[in-house]
Amino acid sequence: MKRIFFSIVTLILMVSSSIAQTTGGDKVLGIWLSEKKDAKIEIFKSGNKYSGKLIWGDEMYEADGKTPLKDTKNPDAALRTRSRLNLVFISELAYDNGAYTNGHLYDARSGKTYSLKMKLKEDNKLEMRGFYGISLFGQTMQWTRIKNNTKITTN
Repeated sequence: MKRIFFSIVTLILMVSSSIAQTTGGDKVLGIWLSEKKDAKIEIFKSGNKYSGKLIWGDEMYEADGKTPLKDTKNPDAALRTRSRLNLVFISELAYDNGAYTNGHLYDARSGKTYSLKMKLKEDNKLEMRGFYGISLFGQTMQWTRIKNNTKITTN
């Protein structure tokens, strides 16, 4: 009887922990305004990782105001004709104990990719740190949430 009780309690704790991790990580989902207020980014879930795409920005179009800028600095020549609009530039962020780690941040202006970690400071404040090599060599940015959407997911 004790063994069955212990098994049930263990199962409940495992399921609760799994649900808490999923729900906790999803708090970052939504639309965010960059620190300089020059871009809007949609953070979404892809599988069990988090990504972000550029949905609006000051530098999105050519001088005519209609033709989207391309990803011309991309190191992969095959990707240089893709639009910056809806470009997924944040990828592979894993949620662990309140932090998002082991992500990648692609900078279309330079064509470089950096390591990325982020942390939700308040419900509507997100702190991000892009870095090269170790976190000491990087830049921290703060984004502000403009729309909460905990149902943004893709596969």
